[in-house]
Amino acid sequence: MIRAWSAVFCLLFAVPLWAEPEQSAKQPEPLEQLRLRAEHVIDGVPEGNLSGLAWCGNGLWTVSDRVDDRLYRLVPGEPAWQVEEERFVAPPPPPSGLPWGVRRGNQLIGLLRGGALDFEGLSCDARGNRYLVSETQLGVLLIPPAGMPRWLSLPPGLVRQARASGMLLRYNALYEGIAVDPVSSRLWLAVERERRGLLVLHRQQTGWQCNGGCVLLAESGVAAPPVQSGLTQPQPLDFSDLAFYQERLYTLERMAHQICRRSLKTGQAERCWSFAEEGLSEARRYDTPVGVAEGLWLDGENAWVMLDNGRQPRGDGERRPILWQFAAPADGWSAAP
Repeated sequence: MIRAWSAVFCLLFAVPLWAEPEQSAKQPEPLEQLRLRAEHVIDGVPEGNLSGLAWCGNGLWTVSDRVDDRLYRLVPGEPAWQVEEERFVAPPPPPSGLPWGVRRGNQLIGLLRGGALDFEGLSCDARGNRYLVSETQLGVLLIPPAGMPRWLSLPPGLVRQARASGMLLRYNALYEGIAVDPVSSRLWLAVERERRGLLVLHRQQTGWQCNGGCVLLAESGVAAPPVQSGLTQPQPLDFSDLAFYQERLYTLERMAHQICRRSLKTGQAERCWSFAEEGLSEARRYDTPVGVAEGLWLDGENAWVMLDNGRQPRGDGERRPILWQFAAPADGWSAAP
């Protein structure tokens, strides 16, 4: 029995032997602190753990990484927003392309906390298709307005190229965000951490393909948390969601408590905005060394940020999921630094 538990421990916590030492990455300084316009408590999701956010049709939708069979439409209200559930049945996922050790780690996590598919992101196109990214399966589930859900046929070189770039090597540090353009011709995936990165796919007649390579960005490193957090230990750089708005790609970076606009050609950050000042106030702070921001949507007037607090209380004792509504920058999301 001791030998068996030792094997499980090594499986879950082993670090790749070749992993490069973490370096402090050079990050663009946030040019502006976003102003919080409102925060909305979400009722009606007993499991919590909301992860991912997108405007689909006529409202904001989200998904839980603990629930494999439903989406949630957010319904504004007072004193709290409510949810309308939409249920679906996902078919068995295709092979992930991951080695046995990482697959087994994902399975154990699913058994312990629930949510075998671990949906971590949501995006929608102009035709009403919803795209859900599964972290454990490295798959994208398409839910059409009518018809049955199906998994996208992703190119076999996608995972191979990502792993060759040092990504997708650790369980629970895989796909964390998804974005698709309105005409569903391009699709981006965010790899969470150690190394974090951005992958891009293009839809062609034969399906989704990598044009000149799948890896748009791969980077490692650590950075100091915002001073407002009160933390001093550097944390790995991460991505927790993606948003596509007016031909620009935006990343949600929960450890740094910031939103960054990134180049569609290189994935490099062009400009960043911080939400640490208001998001890390004493009343809103959670007892965690990283962040809980896991869903992002942008429009001309707002940045919407969904928090996955894992049912943990924040400073004022609130345990329910929270949706933050920040005012867009005065000069807009697309302005030069």
